[in-house]
Amino acid sequence: MTLKLKPSARINRRYLLIEGKRENIERAILDYVGILGYSRAGVMFVGKILAVNRKEVDKVKAGLLLAGIKVKRVSGTLKGLRK
Repeated sequence: MTLKLKPSARINRRYLLIEGKRENIERAILDYVGILGYSRAGVMFVGKILAVNRKEVDKVKAGLLLAGIKVKRVSGTLKGLRK
């Protein structure tokens, strides 16, 4: 039996299409928002795509831009990035 989450308890993510190496991206986010901010953002890598908590997208984007990492697109779904 699997338990289902209510929609209000689910984590709403935004997906960022980015250019750069994973190590550089992680370092840029940690340097800008710190360990607690990294945890709040719930950063997950899906190939070249970065999944981030909806409320923390602006902070993560700011950290990436300060490190010189380009964010190509932001979308609410993975399918939306492929267009």
